[in-house]
Amino acid sequence: MPDQQAPTGELHSVPALLARNVARYGNRPAYREKEFGIWQSWSWAEAADEIRALALGLMALGLKPGDHMAIIGRNRPAHYWGMIAAQMCGAVPVPLYQDAVAEEMAYVVEHCGARFVLCGDQEQVDKVLEVEETVKGIEQILYTDRRGMRKYDHSRMNALADVQAEGRAAATRLGPELDRRIAALDYDSTCVMLYTSGTTGKPKGVVLSNRNIIETSKNTAGFDRLTQAEEIVAYLPMAWVGDFIFSVGQALWSGFTVNCPEGAHTMMTDMREIGPTYFFAPPRVFEGQLTTVMIRMEDAGRIKRWLFRHFMEVARRVGPALLDGRPAGLGDRLSYALGRLFVYGPLKNTLGLSRVRVGYTAGEAIGPEIFDFYRSLGINLKQLYGQTEASVFITQQPDGEVRSDTVGVPSPGVELKIAENGEVFYRSPGTFVAYFKNPESTASTKDAEGWVATGDAGFFEDATGHLRIIDRAKDVGKMADGSMFAPKYVENKLKFYPNILEAVVIGNGRDFCTAMINIDLNAVGNWAERNNIAYASYQELAGHPQVYATIREHVEAVNRSVAEDPMLSGCQVHRFLVLHKELDPDDGEMTRTRKVRRAVINEKFADLVAALYDGSSSVYTETAVTYEDGRKGRITATLKIEDAQVFGEAQGRKVAAE
Repeated sequence: MPDQQAPTGELHSVPALLARNVARYGNRPAYREKEFGIWQSWSWAEAADEIRALALGLMALGLKPGDHMAIIGRNRPAHYWGMIAAQMCGAVPVPLYQDAVAEEMAYVVEHCGARFVLCGDQEQVDKVLEVEETVKGIEQILYTDRRGMRKYDHSRMNALADVQAEGRAAATRLGPELDRRIAALDYDSTCVMLYTSGTTGKPKGVVLSNRNIIETSKNTAGFDRLTQAEEIVAYLPMAWVGDFIFSVGQALWSGFTVNCPEGAHTMMTDMREIGPTYFFAPPRVFEGQLTTVMIRMEDAGRIKRWLFRHFMEVARRVGPALLDGRPAGLGDRLSYALGRLFVYGPLKNTLGLSRVRVGYTAGEAIGPEIFDFYRSLGINLKQLYGQTEASVFITQQPDGEVRSDTVGVPSPGVELKIAENGEVFYRSPGTFVAYFKNPESTASTKDAEGWVATGDAGFFEDATGHLRIIDRAKDVGKMADGSMFAPKYVENKLKFYPNILEAVVIGNGRDFCTAMINIDLNAVGNWAERNNIAYASYQELAGHPQVYATIREHVEAVNRSVAEDPMLSGCQVHRFLVLHKELDPDDGEMTRTRKVRRAVINEKFADLVAALYDGSSSVYTETAVTYEDGRKGRITATLKIEDAQVFGEAQGRKVAAE
């Protein structure tokens, strides 16, 4: 394919790829954005004009080579343009999580020394102004949305459109200098700096070069045969490396269209209208969609429920085989065709996944049942394994070799090895340059030969050569009897159930495993309404006896499944409780990418952990919380602790212990 040719001298930067796309795909749509219910579109030629005007305006404001420009806001074409414009100026874009509180933003802005900040709207501007109480050095604040900004001090604050107008006015004067800066960019120039989620400490700034982004985009686009005809929906945080590689790297390499939805509240409608052909979502998105489906089925009439259950049974039996091109009987094919007409087709359309040719999930391990559900509908959902430090891709699943229990084979250009302690190491063209201002962490993560320690434990399956990730290496341990402890394996099985939003399994070094569980308020609240069960708060619903009974059924079903795996059967949950609050990034219990911070939870809920192991039937607790408006407070609760049935050898050990 011509799009996958190796970059030549003129294609060694993101701005150079933009210029190539203008020449090759000038009038094809490059970006779309839905605002006020209407889709707006920009061709590659139009987008390039907007980006150049912005770059000239940034230069007029004083943006210099080597500067860092922070970008915070929702997914909008203007924000992606800001990243490319900053690179044109020789500066480094640093996207931040838009839901980051001021304290989190302050750390990143100060650490990278950002002189310029591009904000999406008034809310983000207010956070920057709050940050300036402790962080110095911000010289220019830009904003995309003018609403609410009229009475602010504009001595160093400008609307993005005004900056572009200034750039167009200065084109003759500054154009030659901008062209010199663009020409000076090469494969080793910094393309972007992205901060890690910070599960174990302060986030680290990961420096990624043009080589990292372009080589990774080229290799992986070739792997899945991506072309300029693809449509993607850009809705994940721009600070996350996955969004950057899909919405900037691969989009510019392949020349496909990036569609930005109006907001989270319109996401499902926007997905249906666009019909993406290439789609990525972390497991929590697929879990949430499945929860919504199950809720709707519970509310459906008897005939619809029967059709759904009958044809989903057919799909589980036949769907994956048909998707992978394996043989199936004529009767099964006919049944599946009927299912496609009555169930699978309408369901995929409702989810906005009707046209997906390639779908990926990553970021956390996905529950096998959830993964198989989507595959059974005929959606080519695959798993990849990656990291910020790898420019995302470490392994991918080839078409026809997709399994729920592995993460595939090494991505093109990636080398893998397993250390004696089971930790996975890789090296590739996508391997990051360094951690910003942190040579010690760089040296401890990446050795002199370029091998990077992932921090994950895994092994290769002899028969297929596919990599299987067990868990985070630091989270994998041993039970008191020496059997393996891998909490994520059990947690993902629990989260398959729509009633369970999050689960934290405890057990390293202990005689048995226990769990703390978050209910899904939408799913459980819907059940309560159908059964005329009144509740005034999340806490009250979480403690309801019938909710506990349902969660116990789920835990015991998972235990029965876990007991079938000889290596991990010791991870069955013996006791559990339902937490009185949702785990929340604002309370430090999760990262912004919704990864559990186990150390924080073990410390914060130490009294609950102790009660799970000392035989208590209940425990009183007080917990610090952060409200939506930023206020701090405390909530109190008395939580019930229940036993769950275990199976196999674990059952024998439990009886002997009693």
